[in-house]
Amino acid sequence: MRNTVLQLCLWSAYCCFATGDPIPLGPEGRLQDEFNKSRVVPTAAKPPVRFNLRTSEDPEHEGCDLSLGRSQPLEDCGFNVTAKTFFIIHGWTMSGMFENWLYKLVSALQMREKGANIVVVDWLPLAHQLYVDAVNNTRGVGLSIAQMLDWLQGKEDFSLGNVHLIGYSLGAHVAGYAGNFVKGTVGRITAIAEVLKCEHERAVHLFVDSLVNQDKPSFAFQCTDSNRFKKGICLSCRKNRCNSIGYNAKKTRNKRNSKMYLKTRAGMPFRVYHYQMKIHVFSYKNMGEMEPTFYVTLYGTNADSQVLPLEMVEQIGLNATNTFLVYTEEDLGDLLKIRLTWEGKSQSWYNLWKELRSYLTQPRGSKQELHIRRIRVKSGETQQKLTFCAEDLENTLISPGQELWFHKCRDGWRMKNETSPTVEHL
Repeated sequence: MRNTVLQLCLWSAYCCFATGDPIPLGPEGRLQDEFNKSRVVPTAAKPPVRFNLRTSEDPEHEGCDLSLGRSQPLEDCGFNVTAKTFFIIHGWTMSGMFENWLYKLVSALQMREKGANIVVVDWLPLAHQLYVDAVNNTRGVGLSIAQMLDWLQGKEDFSLGNVHLIGYSLGAHVAGYAGNFVKGTVGRITAIAEVLKCEHERAVHLFVDSLVNQDKPSFAFQCTDSNRFKKGICLSCRKNRCNSIGYNAKKTRNKRNSKMYLKTRAGMPFRVYHYQMKIHVFSYKNMGEMEPTFYVTLYGTNADSQVLPLEMVEQIGLNATNTFLVYTEEDLGDLLKIRLTWEGKSQSWYNLWKELRSYLTQPRGSKQELHIRRIRVKSGETQQKLTFCAEDLENTLISPGQELWFHKCRDGWRMKNETSPTVEHL
């Protein structure tokens, strides 16, 4: 797009505005008085950025505006130079008005950080533009925030380390510019929408949830792609590979951009409990392709889970270890036992097609039966590993419409009779 604009400019008589040197392009090279008069067009001053200190929990309250270079409004508004200071920076807007998430975030901060200064950076006139124009305005808004922070640093007892910039959508870019322009290092910058790859509105609610439900933090896990996450492979917290999200996120030294994944509930509190399940499937009679539909139910010291599906990300491996991700909305406590169910025949067209395809690919005379001796489980939130053994070691057979029960038989994943790790397909 920039190249196109430049090309058009080269053909325009108004290219001279870029350098301020007139280039007469009239017939026969004559200066044109009309052109000289019209080309000097005063540039309209851009609307100033407002800094509104929220002094009431009532969202309808207009707050109190702070003015750069004027100390009296600080005192009149009740700005506390020794307290934490939050700057909330909205993004691009189509309506020209604050969205509901902003008021929810202000309220959550007021509840969590009593006595803190909560400043809403109002750049609505600059954000209520074509998206490209709004993007071009982010640098100037970031500079305005940096100038306000530089001025505040001149106040006794004000510390830049107590400042937290929270940017949403294009506000994340604004926060980044402010952090670059300010003299010193801001205590913390949170680009909400860049913490996780999710819908912008969802990201804000996750951040609000981290403030309101601080005793139920949500954890995200570093993973290279969504398929590996869906298989439960990425539930590791080694080397900063997991982190709580939102306000409770811990600072890490890892400067590389990494993808973080998590599951959430439909509403607040969003926290769920992630589990990796590793199931070694044996087949002594069937060597064809199989697509079993498995479900598990987890039983713990605090509660029991609902019936949870095991999502098949890829074709199940026979005589190999298969790994799955399951998650519960409740804290089950310490897991005690697991029920594994193989769904029976279903009347849905999809399941009928699966059964037909499985029948066509199986050798003649083969049966749909598998043997499962144990299930290994890892908790993402506690990092605890457990092994569950079949309740009846003489009967580990399961077929469509049947179930197997497994009881905890060991802490950890290594069994006593295992001298070396089993080669597993992950």
